[in-house]
Amino acid sequence: MNRQPAVAGTFYPAEPQQLHLLLDQYLNDADTAPKVPKAIIVPHAGYIYSGPIAATAYARLLKAHDQISRVVLIGPSHRVGFHGLAITSAQNFVTPLGSIEVDQRAVHAIAQLPFVDYLEQAHVMEHSLEVHLPFLQEMLDDFKIVPIVTGDAPAEQVAQVLGMLWGGEETLIVVSSDLSHYHDYATCQELDKATSAAIEKLQYESLGIDSACGRVAIGGLLKLARDKSLAVKNIDLRNSGDTAGDKKRVVGYGAYVIEA
Repeated sequence: MNRQPAVAGTFYPAEPQQLHLLLDQYLNDADTAPKVPKAIIVPHAGYIYSGPIAATAYARLLKAHDQISRVVLIGPSHRVGFHGLAITSAQNFVTPLGSIEVDQRAVHAIAQLPFVDYLEQAHVMEHSLEVHLPFLQEMLDDFKIVPIVTGDAPAEQVAQVLGMLWGGEETLIVVSSDLSHYHDYATCQELDKATSAAIEKLQYESLGIDSACGRVAIGGLLKLARDKSLAVKNIDLRNSGDTAGDKKRVVGYGAYVIEA
């Protein structure tokens, strides 16, 4: 079973060459860094809004293009409400740039946990994972994915799953989340600055319901980072008013890295 793209042509270009050129533009505009991150937190809106911010994290994978062979991709459910974490029986995820194989062994391993279930409807139309796949295809050579959609779940459960899948240099963790939604520009900046400070301090307990749509996945990553004595660093903090122009009603975006 192949999971077909749901938002190609709306969130990002459906035409492969156009998509490739747009990704190239974003990634070339972003700074690289000497150290490859072990985990990143990146936004998942339409590319014209959040693509430049996401690229600041993805550009840092350049030196590991042939090293990273598995990506754990976790983000929130926007269409289906449920408890726990949702996996899929799909064999591949398809984008305009090609097909990405799902790591079945990893999926089967976490399926043994009581709060992890197969829930296809959580994956079929979900954009929070899909928008990251072309970035990963652009930056990495040959990799499999472990796609996970979060419902209502405590940080401890998410941390347990991420801990099981942490692996070594071959594994990248990608947490998908936007920040505040639909405030004016100044209010968004103020709210996102506070959220960003909490993320950098690993204070997942203080992330409110309106702070970040992916706060469930973020919370699990921050708990695990705290357990492992790792640091989270913000590398970009902007909003749709910075990228797409309208400052009256904006959505916030942040990019963060954990370097293990």
